Amino acid sequence: MEKYDLCIIGAGPSGYAAAMRAVDYNKKILLVERNEIGGAGVTNGALSSKTWWELARNVDALYQHKARYNLSAPELNFDELKEQVNDAVKERKALLNMHLEKLRSGAQAKDITFARGHAYLRSPHEVEITSEDGKKTIYAEYIILATGSRPRKLPDIPIDEKIIMTSDGIANLQTFPRSMVILGAGVIGCEFATIFSMMKRTKVHLIDKGDRILPFEDEDVVRVIEQNMEAHDVLIHRNSRMVRMDIVDGEVEYELEYTDGRHEVFHVEKALVSVGRVPNYENLGLEEIGVEMDKRGIIDRDTQTSIPNIYAVGDITADIALVNVGELEGRYAVDRIFGKPARKLVYENISTIMFLNPEVAGVGLNEQQARAKGIDYKVASVDYHLIPRAVAKRNTQGFVKMLVTNDD
Repeated sequence: MEKYDLCIIGAGPSGYAAAMRAVDYNKKILLVERNEIGGAGVTNGALSSKTWWELARNVDALYQHKARYNLSAPELNFDELKEQVNDAVKERKALLNMHLEKLRSGAQAKDITFARGHAYLRSPHEVEITSEDGKKTIYAEYIILATGSRPRKLPDIPIDEKIIMTSDGIANLQTFPRSMVILGAGVIGCEFATIFSMMKRTKVHLIDKGDRILPFEDEDVVRVIEQNMEAHDVLIHRNSRMVRMDIVDGEVEYELEYTDGRHEVFHVEKALVSVGRVPNYENLGLEEIGVEMDKRGIIDRDTQTSIPNIYAVGDITADIALVNVGELEGRYAVDRIFGKPARKLVYENISTIMFLNPEVAGVGLNEQQARAKGIDYKVASVDYHLIPRAVAKRNTQGFVKMLVTNDD
């Protein structure tokens, strides 16, 4: 039986970051991935959606300059835009594969092995890997679980990834839909609402059960985003509950109920269901060996599971589901196993960014979180109208806000 110091299951952002950190400790590493290296973060997640966002921002800028410079409306070729997104994904995958290959070759070759296949834990130290070549079992002193997540599906919605889709189905689009409804006004839903509305080819409907989108964000931030969305002709269904969503004659029919009791039926060409993600912890043998889990994911204590030699990082845990958070957790878990972390993993200090219009970036607690923790604070805010660079760019929408504790 082959023996390794560390077996990492999942080669997405979290698993890959863990593997690279383990290389620094000169350990014998096995990195297992059942699909493509890079995971959903590269294939149909953060990288692809951010590439679409960059393309949409360029289109939006052209429309803004159209009247100023007497330009005609740009002609968009969906296939060419989609090819640019695919090229970005291919480039990133090629870079990750090349990086792995370089680590394994040359005068200072590292002891890292990449295996394609499905991993199943037969015991806290034994991992069975099923591939096209058959099955084999390896022994690992430590194991890191980094199998990521997938879009959440709702049982009453007939998702076919062609007409009614999750974010995974965006790659199946053949052209810009005339209209699209997005169920879910969280980060992913709002990002795709921004992308399609900036392309100027799709009438976007956004369903929000509350009175505003992005319920976890401060009201002043949401106000700017909502105003910009509506300026780009996004129809926001506030205070609405979706009664049903069906495929009728090859398109989407959905019915909403509002808080005042009214019902309304809408027809659109496509639908995007964006109601969060669920962790990929099935068919790994975790329950059989006693790893504690709940419906949100694996229960970890500072990345360590209930089995002392098994760690969990990234979206498979119940922590924040962000690429940069997963990468940080991956490196941190390896430091816990083979060394000593320089500092404690503190989620409140992790930076975040939302690719909206305009972008929203932050670090630390926002006002909602500070109030929830009972922290007395003061706000210092500077509007972009006061920043000469923003005035020169003719783009003064937005502000910078800082929260400080209200003490001496």
